[in-house]
Amino acid sequence: MVQNAQLEIACFNPESALIAQEHGADRVELCKGIAVGGTTPDFETVKHIREKLSIDLYVMIRPRGSHFVYTDEEFQQMQADIVALKQLNIDGFVFGILKDDKTINIEQNKMLVDLAKPIPCTFHRAFDEVENAFESLEHIIACGFKTILTSGQAPNVMEGLHRLSELVKAADNRIVIMPGGGLRSGNIEQIQKNTKADFYHSSAITDGNETASPTEVQALKSKLQ
Repeated sequence: MVQNAQLEIACFNPESALIAQEHGADRVELCKGIAVGGTTPDFETVKHIREKLSIDLYVMIRPRGSHFVYTDEEFQQMQADIVALKQLNIDGFVFGILKDDKTINIEQNKMLVDLAKPIPCTFHRAFDEVENAFESLEHIIACGFKTILTSGQAPNVMEGLHRLSELVKAADNRIVIMPGGGLRSGNIEQIQKNTKADFYHSSAITDGNETASPTEVQALKSKLQ
């Protein structure tokens, strides 16, 4: 267990990443494509942000929006993106691949985790679509992921609160369960009290645009102390 819970901010532009760093976030998850829940940012953007950040930088590896079953070509693109972005000294990758039956694609996920080594990987909210959460948890651990980002298989963390608590207990410190999805300063204390998770994820967007709110990042972090 970490002494104080930590905060990751999902950032969809360079401005958000700098806001996250300046106002107390512990980590940035960099994406583009906010309308589809996040896709792989371009190499030059990642390079630019890496040069500006001293906090950890995780990067989304997702070639498109929509479902999490990928063609051979898309899977090859994910591999190529990981190889390219490893050169930039980033701190983590974020991805997740399912099969048509909503189970974990163990073979493809493990290939990407192995390709990313020694950089740690987070399995993203594709987890919220799986049929069996606890079997999937074991498969994700076996693939070598270090973190699962999840709303507790619900539309948001408040609705998924019970499942999030169950997942933290089931994980038993073998993997980090990171609540995210509708997480804001107004509910993070309740989420932490109930789940006792060590890491939390929010976009900190409060006004409908694509940029994190400085006051929201501060408020989120302050309530985790």
